[in-house]
Amino acid sequence: MSQGTDLRAAEIRRRLDHPVIDSDGHDIEYLPLVREHLREVAGQSAVDGFEPMVRGAELSRGLSFAQRRELGLMRIPWWALPTRNTRDRATAMLPRLLHERMDELGFDFAVVYPTYGLMAMSVDVDEVRQAVCRAFNRYHAEVFEGLSDRLTPVAVIPMHSPAEALEELDHAVGSLGFKAVLIAGHVLRPFGDGPSRMARWLDTFGPESPHDYDPVWQRCQELGVAPTFHSSGMGWGSRASLDSYVFNHLGNFAAAGEAICRSLFLSGVPWRFPDLRFAFLEGGVGWARNLFADLVGHWEKRNRDALPLYDPEALDRGALADLFGRYGSKRVLERADQLDRSLHLLSEPDEPVGQRDEFAACRIESPDDIRRVFSEKFFFGCEADDPMNASAYDTRSTPLGARLHAVFSSDIGHWDVPDMAGVLPEAHELLERGLLSERDFRDFVFESPRSLWCHGNPDFFAGTALEKDAGTRPR
Repeated sequence: MSQGTDLRAAEIRRRLDHPVIDSDGHDIEYLPLVREHLREVAGQSAVDGFEPMVRGAELSRGLSFAQRRELGLMRIPWWALPTRNTRDRATAMLPRLLHERMDELGFDFAVVYPTYGLMAMSVDVDEVRQAVCRAFNRYHAEVFEGLSDRLTPVAVIPMHSPAEALEELDHAVGSLGFKAVLIAGHVLRPFGDGPSRMARWLDTFGPESPHDYDPVWQRCQELGVAPTFHSSGMGWGSRASLDSYVFNHLGNFAAAGEAICRSLFLSGVPWRFPDLRFAFLEGGVGWARNLFADLVGHWEKRNRDALPLYDPEALDRGALADLFGRYGSKRVLERADQLDRSLHLLSEPDEPVGQRDEFAACRIESPDDIRRVFSEKFFFGCEADDPMNASAYDTRSTPLGARLHAVFSSDIGHWDVPDMAGVLPEAHELLERGLLSERDFRDFVFESPRSLWCHGNPDFFAGTALEKDAGTRPR
């Protein structure tokens, strides 16, 4: 890290007339202390159950290609943490050092997500998963104590059942004092009793789920915490390479964010819980614009009033037979008596009436209802070096002229950021190149993060370095 780069981040911050909020940095947990918390929570058996997660890469490398294929073990992250810059590595491991360096990095405040704790929510064994999540939350409450003026960690909330989510929400927010939470964005559930990890289906908490998750969203609303999601899509579909981590990593956060976002939208969660704001982290905003446009297009063609256009009963069979008689080839006409049989595929007349309006739960009456959700209730974590960040504010190509909430997310602590001091300059480049306006950049690093964190909890920044600038609910 050069001194020039270091100074540039601080200089950029000094030129700004607004704060910079990092809504998705990462710490790297000190596992010996995590283990101690885990032992206190659930005993040595839970520590023993935690070890396969810690040693996953080592155990996987000991298997043959055929064994990994049989077990459904993809190439998992390797060399995923920066090392050459020792001070940055220590900064990710030691919250007190991060706190000391905030001005140097150009950040006024940071919401810090876990690293190893991201994996805790997917542990298969119920009692181990719940204990590990509790241990990580206790760990983060301890190591961030006394730093709340500029840093706040998030609590990890498992979602294999609403009961475990509610229990950890109440403990993390009510007992440990967390202001931000990370909720598992999906659960991989087995199809049956077989051991293969490949025989699983993706539960994103919609109608197909074996559980009703409305109590979880209700509790988040009551506690004033925004559900945020930072799950991985690695291991799904084509992202299950046994050979290449990069192949699996490309687009994986976008895929995971899109899955839970699509589920929440079509399940009507934003309408049933109007005071909630939801954030989908590290996947950028490009997928969100695509989903937004796709939903508008689907609604316009498949809303309840448009569906009669596709009703098989609306087909004029006589006119169709006449056209076949006039324009059909000889071999087609030789089979004209089978015309009715050819009309059913993808157009069956007996589709259940109650399942036809697939937007019913959304309470959508117009495309503008979709716009309001995507521009008011959904927030999209964007890394500093992503050139697609500017597209959040491109009202000419986004449906209905919407501006989306892109949220500045540093991702410090992970391989994406080999130099922490270069993060703010990378984000600022879009402004320097004319791809963002001053207003856009302010929204990106301050107004949208403030709206996300303060909407449910107007006092989110009370007692912090941002109390004067961001301590009240934004308009």
